[in-house]
Amino acid sequence: MLFATLFRKSYRVNLQYRAAHAVRSVTSLIFGYVYISIWIGLGADHSLGEYGTEGMIAYIAANQSILVLTLFLTYGLGIETLVRSGNISLELIRPVHLFPQLAAREWGKIGYNFVYRALPIYAFFAVVFSIPLPERPATYAYAAASLLMASYISICVNYLIGAMSLWTGEARFLYWLHYAVAMVISGFFIPIEWLPGPLQAVAAWTPYPYIQYAPVTIWLETHDAPAAALATAFGWCAAFTALSYGVTAWMRRKVEVQGG
Repeated sequence: MLFATLFRKSYRVNLQYRAAHAVRSVTSLIFGYVYISIWIGLGADHSLGEYGTEGMIAYIAANQSILVLTLFLTYGLGIETLVRSGNISLELIRPVHLFPQLAAREWGKIGYNFVYRALPIYAFFAVVFSIPLPERPATYAYAAASLLMASYISICVNYLIGAMSLWTGEARFLYWLHYAVAMVISGFFIPIEWLPGPLQAVAAWTPYPYIQYAPVTIWLETHDAPAAALATAFGWCAAFTALSYGVTAWMRRKVEVQGG
């Protein structure tokens, strides 16, 4: 009940900033349109592999649409602010565990972003560039599950980044490092299979392909093994959950209240 309340409250808070979010959505549309235009230009002289020009248009549109659900989350889930103010000590002694509490709030923001940002952005691209919907009914369930796990993995990563501010004072550099790496090996700019061999090998050992590439290719029905991708993503979710709870226990030992 508490987590559902936190979800609703966060959702309603974001409703108060619809105008600001609309401006950001327009910015996302502009960037997405630029990326798509680049691939259209490249497609005029190159075959673009198994995707083709239309496939890359759909690929970029889907990637651009889900950024607000996977990568553009609250920096560190707000933990750094709690550390700077000292309120982290109060949050850690609450009878509710810090991780699911902050995660529930972030899910409220993600729910809002899905309805008011991701769907409108994708609908715009789908209409302008005539992007078809998936043909197989199972694709919708697979894509939804993949996207939920992608968001959850990103929540966990941001939680761990925020937790590090307890030792470093601030962890923004870790956030931007995470963002930079994600842009390269998550499959956002180009499909994973087009990366150089060494980068593909690195990506295979990280959760990043399951943040962008897997949800998008499952939705576009170009993924070779969607069920296997979901199983691997679930494994990453379980690992990050255990790590988040473990780091929280470490945080409890780290925090000092008036030297005690």
